[in-house]
Amino acid sequence: MSQTAPSFATLHEAVRRISQEVAARHADDVDAKARFPQETVAALREAKVLSALVPKEQGGSGLGMREAGALVSALSQACGSSAMVLAMHYIQLACVARHHGGHAQLLQFLRDMVDQQWVMASITSEVGTFGDTRSSICAVQVEGERFTLLKEATTGSYCAHADVILVTARRAPDAGASDQVLVMVREGDYSLEQTSTWDTMGMRGTVSPGFKLTSGGPVAQILPVPFGDISALTMVPYSHILWSSLWWGIGAGAHGKAANYVRGVARKNPGTTPPTAVALAELTVQLQTMRHHWQALADEFDTLVAAGTDSVELAKIGWALKMNSLKTACSETAPRIVHRALQIVGILGYKNDSPFAMGRPYRDALSASLMISNDRIAAKSASMLLVFKDE
Repeated sequence: MSQTAPSFATLHEAVRRISQEVAARHADDVDAKARFPQETVAALREAKVLSALVPKEQGGSGLGMREAGALVSALSQACGSSAMVLAMHYIQLACVARHHGGHAQLLQFLRDMVDQQWVMASITSEVGTFGDTRSSICAVQVEGERFTLLKEATTGSYCAHADVILVTARRAPDAGASDQVLVMVREGDYSLEQTSTWDTMGMRGTVSPGFKLTSGGPVAQILPVPFGDISALTMVPYSHILWSSLWWGIGAGAHGKAANYVRGVARKNPGTTPPTAVALAELTVQLQTMRHHWQALADEFDTLVAAGTDSVELAKIGWALKMNSLKTACSETAPRIVHRALQIVGILGYKNDSPFAMGRPYRDALSASLMISNDRIAAKSASMLLVFKDE
């Protein structure tokens, strides 16, 4: 058993250091080569950051949503790809931590996570479902105490570098498309055949090509809770809140560069306020508003969990609408913030070899509205609003 798990303060300080000393140093190379941010992930593993969401009962730090968002946003200010890996890892870890159903093997997995610091990924996309994660074509085949599963995914973020992958599938060959389970497959029990490339505009270090997954394992690695419940109670809120904290971090990083630039101009002209300082003040308002948005919903989530009412409240239409609004608002605000920061800095922000370069964060931020299309989310919100009565 590992030693006492680190506190949030310890983890936060570690991530801030890793962000500045490791992620920032390798971010441009990760982006240029579209490679996995292995140095940053190794540092996170060494600092016990990867098990931060494991409950204290299983030896982990037991961090809540607000605290997890703080870690993700601290990392994203230096490298969006590294932060996205951490956010996606936390989303999967939360699914097991919140929906193990008391099953011995899943509880042991959580305890082992504290010591082993495994990297967790997911495969929820599938060829033929057109981006609908709540629908599957593939199905789990169970024989005795073991299962087999074959799935062809359109994307599989950093799956080739993961130790554990959570995979959505129909519960059985005769189950409906939305009658899904979440299946844990572990290194050594699956093979991946890459079926597409990953040469993208941004978020290049997430390394998310398509894969054909062939897997098997003990039936105990099928989470006992229907995926529909896992999605509503955990995967959706963790995705939208942690992604929003990440996009805020990208915006904060760009804001920080713009602020340093404006201060530099002010030092060259003592006693005067640079014209760009006004634009910086206006940008600060946007950044603060975005931060308050994701933190408020993170706090609300943590409050519901602490009160034990999350299983009821998170399943309501009102909460779903809040999640949809958060995702669309933050995903659209982040690139606007980076764009305004670029306007403040000017040509030095346009140059890739400048300390004020905005190219990488700008390209990373543009992915936000595409990660679950905002148009798809707006359409779902529209249909819910037809029947929703604000309380």
